[in-house]
Amino acid sequence: MVQTDHDIVRQVYAAKTDTDAADDLIRQYMGFIRSETIKFIHTAPENGHEDELSIAMLAFYECILNYEKGRGAFLPYAARAIKNRLIDYYRTERRHGTVISLHTPVDEEEGRTLLDTLPDTRDEIERLETRQASQQEIAEFGSQLARFGISFSDVADNCPRQDRTLSACRRVLDFARTRPDLLQQVERTGKLPMAELSAGSGTDRKTMERHRKYLVAILLAFTNGYEIIRGHLYRLSPAKGGQRQ
Repeated sequence: MVQTDHDIVRQVYAAKTDTDAADDLIRQYMGFIRSETIKFIHTAPENGHEDELSIAMLAFYECILNYEKGRGAFLPYAARAIKNRLIDYYRTERRHGTVISLHTPVDEEEGRTLLDTLPDTRDEIERLETRQASQQEIAEFGSQLARFGISFSDVADNCPRQDRTLSACRRVLDFARTRPDLLQQVERTGKLPMAELSAGSGTDRKTMERHRKYLVAILLAFTNGYEIIRGHLYRLSPAKGGQRQ
């Protein structure tokens, strides 16, 4: 059975306080950890790069301990952490063979080493990883919406156009976030529990019906930790005259 990101998040949270669960999760995703290592070193870890694989495993375990749903999908977050940890390793440790140490002095008067002359590519890699994470998150979210017959264009067309309506939809979201059982119901069925949401948020049911697809999308985004997606859905600022920008 194909795991969803929501399933992975559930496992990660269980592994935070259970070392056996953490070990099982690492074993389960050993192929992913190895793949991310190979992407970085461009060879198999067995070819004299066992240290890099160990560092990648440690980075994955640290991700388990530090991950929060607000950070977005777990695997892109872990992939980024593994690469950053390997970058740090390559910038501070001597490589195998005849490669010159990064700590070789290049200016004794100023105390500068070869490491100091290397450009720090972390920002560039971070930007690339963020783009890749965004693409993966959009694809995952699109698949989840498709389960309920909703497309991105449906959501865009169904977004509130008036300040008053936008505020009403936000009240629905704010109330739903206090009721995990309602969010789970939306996630399971793709349907809005109209009576509960209307009574709890004070929002007219007709308004909710008109913007049902938008509300389903934004509730799903907040349920599954789609940080990038929910930022786009929620960051709506009505312009003057009450029209959404």
